[in-house]
Amino acid sequence: MTYITGARLADERTFETLLSEFRRVGVDPDTFSAMLALRPEDALRALRSLPDGAGASAFLATLRKNGVVTAANAADTPSLAKRDHRRRDKSA
Repeated sequence: MTYITGARLADERTFETLLSEFRRVGVDPDTFSAMLALRPEDALRALRSLPDGAGASAFLATLRKNGVVTAANAADTPSLAKRDHRRRDKSA
């Protein structure tokens, strides 16, 4: 059980670090749904490269530049934007 407790403690530290970095950069983590699909290491790498108060758009741009795809920037990614959104009629 020591491993599980250690893993939980590491996860809590990572979460607290992420929250701190989001606030420093000026991204509200409570309203930023793209962070749900991010790996913590990708988010931290992008956040730590930004200056204080850079904002959410700078964060997304940094993720995009680093090749990290989120729901917020997937529409700008050609391979993910090729979906056929036409209505599919079952009667055809």
